[in-house]
Amino acid sequence: MNAPNRPVNAHKAYHAHVYYDQDTLAMATELLEQIPEKFGLKLGRIFQKSIGPHPCWSCQVIFGTKDFEAFVPWLDENRNGLTVFIHALTGNDWDDHTRYAYWLGNSIELDLSIFNPE
Repeated sequence: MNAPNRPVNAHKAYHAHVYYDQDTLAMATELLEQIPEKFGLKLGRIFQKSIGPHPCWSCQVIFGTKDFEAFVPWLDENRNGLTVFIHALTGNDWDDHTRYAYWLGNSIELDLSIFNPE
């Protein structure tokens, strides 16, 4: 089994998707609520269902290359075992969720059937 790709600061923009479930919702919410305050980043909805290609409940954080060096290490250090999927925003959803897919924690298989690989 290959180790998941670790995030690299090689793109202009990113999404980070923090994954959680019913048992970790409170912990995830506490983590997520710190992000706008500490980093000024935009937080998406804290979903309690699977959305898009994400097989788990998740919340999206939008950030850019200028935020990467402070935000990603902080997120890794404070995720308390939660899995975080980070991907580039290049305009090509297939590449963003495959070629430019990075993980904090274990990787989880995404539902890529919603994307066109071309």
